[in-house]
Amino acid sequence: MYDQYHPLGLVGLITAFNFPVAVWSWNAMIAAICGNVSLWKPSPKTPLCSIALQRIVGRVLKENGMPEGVMNLVIGSNDEIGETLIADRRFPLISATGSTRMGRYVAERVASRLGKTILELGGNNAIIVTPSADLQIAIPGIVFGSVGTCGQRCTTTRRLIIHESIYDQVKTQLVRAYQQLDSRIGNPLSEGILIGPMIDAEAVRLSRTLWNRSKAGWNHPDRG
Repeated sequence: MYDQYHPLGLVGLITAFNFPVAVWSWNAMIAAICGNVSLWKPSPKTPLCSIALQRIVGRVLKENGMPEGVMNLVIGSNDEIGETLIADRRFPLISATGSTRMGRYVAERVASRLGKTILELGGNNAIIVTPSADLQIAIPGIVFGSVGTCGQRCTTTRRLIIHESIYDQVKTQLVRAYQQLDSRIGNPLSEGILIGPMIDAEAVRLSRTLWNRSKAGWNHPDRG
């Protein structure tokens, strides 16, 4: 088998706040392996993570005799930097991670100039609990899937599909599990803490809005 590389040249990377290092790493490394240069626009909510990482990357590239410009970083707002990046024809490929609304907008803008996109967007994930499920495994998994990282990730559990024969049992155990979380809220750097702060005041406002909407609807939450 014969492989022939055809690098695109410049690749734009737009990442979100919730995984400020991981998402960049798998996009930037794939771009580099394929012979491309990348320009990274991180979330303006986590600039210090990006700057610290870029310094490490620059040092590693230099120590290995590679140009530091293989992987580049630009800090700025979504309106200023993001808009410029997705409109620039010099970037035939844009990889964007964020909300579904953001992804739809980026896809339309890049497609209008016949560019390509790789999108990693929001999710609406469900866990299915069957009668044969081991609840000693399922209940901790459900709780962590729902509250880990304060639910601020695309893989957060948002829905439960529970067989009617075990519904009451699962509900009782879930309420009991959530009641034990009060002591695990705090500084995420402390041992035993599961729920730290949300990213900003807007995230808190949105979370409260969704919670109040849930209480007023058919979900009837049992634990706040």
